[in-house]
Parts: sequence; C-alpha cells; structure tokens
Amino acid sequence: MTVDAHHHVWDLSVRDQDWITGPGLRPLRRNFTLADLAPEAVAAGVGRTVLVQTVTVPEETPELLALAEAHEPVAGVVGWTDLTRTDAADELARLRELPGGRYLKGIRHQVQGEPDPEWLLRPDVRRGLAAVADAGLVYDLVVLPHQLPACVAAAGSLPRLTFVLDHLGKPPVASGALEPWASGVRALAALPNTVCKLSGLVTEADPASWTVDDLRPYADVVLDAFGPGRLMFGSDWPVCTLAAAYGDVLATARALTGNLDDTGRRQLFETTATRVYGL
Repeated sequence: MTVDAHHHVWDLSVRDQDWITGPGLRPLRRNFTLADLAPEAVAAGVGRTVLVQTVTVPEETPELLALAEAHEPVAGVVGWTDLTRTDAADELARLRELPGGRYLKGIRHQVQGEPDPEWLLRPDVRRGLAAVADAGLVYDLVVLPHQLPACVAAAGSLPRLTFVLDHLGKPPVASGALEPWASGVRALAALPNTVCKLSGLVTEADPASWTVDDLRPYADVVLDAFGPGRLMFGSDWPVCTLAAAYGDVLATARALTGNLDDTGRRQLFETTATRVYGL
C-alpha cells in the first residue's frame, strides 16, 4: 500500500492562501479538496495519505483534523501551532482533544519565509520544539538551502525529536547546482533523528521542460545520505500540478528509485512514513 506522506487541500471560500501570488502560481488559485484528490490517489495505488498545513493560522489545523476524521484515505495530519507561545504544550494537548485529534502526527511552520536564517535556534522556538517532542509528535522542516545549517544545529540539540525534511530542502534543480545544498543535506542526514521526503522536486525544476534526468542528481544525494529507511514519498499535491499530474509525480519517484530492491522500495513508499508518523 503506497503512502503519500505530503499533500494539501484548501478552500478559498473559507480562507485565502496568501502565498498563492503571481502568474506562475495562478493555476493554484482555486479550491482543491479531498474529493478532487481521491480518484487520482486510488488510480495511482495510494492507500493512505498525510495532510499537511499550508497557512500559519490557528483555525486551519482543527479543520484538517476534522477532515481526517471524516475522510479516508487521510491517516495523519501535520498541523501548525505557534511554537513561540509559552503554553505551546497546552495548545498541542488541546488540539489532540478536538474531533480528529488522534490524527495529529506532526507540526510544521513556514520556516522558509522567516528572514532570520537561524529562526529554529531562537530560545522560544527551541522551547516549542521541545514541547512537540514531549507530545510524541514529529516536526516537519520546510526550509531553503541556506537554512539547513540551523536545521542541523536544532536536530543535534534535540535528539528526542524526529525532524522530517520536506521537499529535500528545496534544492536548486532549475539551476543544476548541487552545492552548498548537498553538503547541508548530508550534514542533516548524519543525525539519526532526521528523515527526508522525496517530494517537491518537479516544482523546483523548470515546470515546462523538466525531465527525470534533471531530478536524478538530487534524488541520488538523499538516497545515499538517508537511505530508503529514512526516506518517504510525498506528492506535494496540488502544488505539484504546476509541473506534473499526480500519477506522473508518483511514476517519476518510482523511476528515480528504480535501483532499490523490494525492501528499499517498500520502505520509501510505505513503511518509513507509517513508522515515522505512526499511521
């Protein structure tokens, strides 16, 4: 059973997605629902998914938890809460008491938008990260390459918290450059409490002309650094639709990992996500 460890939904009549700006993202300025995703996931052989937050507002996570409670195939939610609040631990406990609260598996913040490259190392943020660990949740990292050193420092200082690197840390696929991104990823992977999602690559490449060969050097770095036992597939739907259909994203991931044996493929496409998120 394939697990899609990273996708989103949104309803613009409920809440604006203020990050969807400019002509390049215009195709995303509409509603994307679980009803839209379900037939594509079924056709691709995906049996379970992890629904991930998109905006930093407290109202979104309860809505995602309620969706998980009501709809298959969502098996887990990575939500958002303000890690800098002094009562972050109480807020995490409150979220778990809500309808669908048992689906809360992780927390994420849009660190990529923070001007401070060491935001993760702020004392108030580190206190919040410790609360995430105490709650038995994982922490998803959505960061840019220049923020990877802070990710390494944060993960090294909190060995009891599992950090999940989203979208390989957004490597510069379109430019073809590997460094310093690759060195940052390898430093993070050297820590045993880190995991990586094979996701988001098609939208870091040229969306109109990318090929599997364009993506392969970046996939090879994380395959070597993390190994399939600490890698998980994610579609990044519907953002991926800027460059590829859902089924094509999965087929591309399978092509990039075609040299793995049966055990490695099962880890990457099912068991790593199941274990890390407790699905």
